[in-house]
Amino acid sequence: MKLFLKYLALILVIALIAFFAFAPRFIDKSNNKVTLKVDHPEKPVWYDSIPFIADLHCDALLWNRDNLKKHSYGHVDIPRMQEANMAFQVFTIVSKTPRGINIEQNSDETDQVALLSFAQLRSPEDWFSVKKRALHQTKALYQTAEKSKGSFRVITSQFNLQQYIQDRSGNRLLTAGMLGIEGAHCLNDELSNLKEFYDAGVRYIGLAHFFDNAWAGSAHGMVKGGLTEKGKQLVRSMDSMHVIIDIAHSSAQTIDDVFALTNSPVIISHTGIKGVCDNNRNLSDKHLLEMGRRNGLVGIGLWETAVCGTDAAATAKSIRYVADKIGVEKVALGSDFDGAIGTHFDVTGLPLIVNALLKEGFSKEDIYKIMGGNVRDFLMRNLPSK
Repeated sequence: MKLFLKYLALILVIALIAFFAFAPRFIDKSNNKVTLKVDHPEKPVWYDSIPFIADLHCDALLWNRDNLKKHSYGHVDIPRMQEANMAFQVFTIVSKTPRGINIEQNSDETDQVALLSFAQLRSPEDWFSVKKRALHQTKALYQTAEKSKGSFRVITSQFNLQQYIQDRSGNRLLTAGMLGIEGAHCLNDELSNLKEFYDAGVRYIGLAHFFDNAWAGSAHGMVKGGLTEKGKQLVRSMDSMHVIIDIAHSSAQTIDDVFALTNSPVIISHTGIKGVCDNNRNLSDKHLLEMGRRNGLVGIGLWETAVCGTDAAATAKSIRYVADKIGVEKVALGSDFDGAIGTHFDVTGLPLIVNALLKEGFSKEDIYKIMGGNVRDFLMRNLPSK
């Protein structure tokens, strides 16, 4: 019996080692698929001279990767950004997602990110606290910058964005990122935590993710209500601190309430448009027109639910729709790379979007704006000055 128990214990130890060694990578690879592998995609001769390619939404911090190394799976890392001439990526923090996640209705009772944090051997604090796991993701981006030997920077203000743009004009291998939050639930229902996340570098916050929270209703929640009284306080505080409001995943009532409460420009970091792809995930024409009126920014996604297609042409079609409705200066890329979605290509496939935009009739100058100039200009107007 003792011998049996020893063998059983050995088998369990081996199984645990195998689980922690291979499960996180398997989960990452199986959730962040690329359906079309394109090495060196065809691109216009002027593609590498696009001065500022940028994307509003990527969830790479959720996964247990070294983003300074090039990977054969997933969507974004620094070497692939450099290969794609990508200057700037917003890295968003995902702190909680429900089991059985869907775009129609979810409760907040389950927490898949807690299980993922355990599998990735992250700090035990991350297993139980959405705030701690979110703050640890902010630190991870700064650690990437520190280890990059100057090739990657974290942007928090107009001043350091301007400095970065100037420096990159002489070195196209320089890259940069900014921190955003997907779902204000990680503030732990305490308004005072906003300052802590601001100090950690967060510069936009999505009010809700896949479930209703103490601040706002989600488009995918159980009730789908609007801003709560606490949520209204949060929006006012974000306004005063120059933390940009992201209405992605927000319920229609939440969006109405935000528009009634503030005149500040807002973003929708990753979305589709109901006028092209009609489902509960996407933005209505009513809200799209209001985004245009207040000089907001609409990030168009790369996944099927957003654009009712799986290729660059589908994304370009939605971009064309937004540009025609509210102006080409108010549309951008909002890929949702590494957001547990399948995309047709990873970040190195961005030339495919340029080709698709050309087929949609956009000029070279307009493509410069869509591919990142609009993000640059929006941030230069709306980030804190220093």
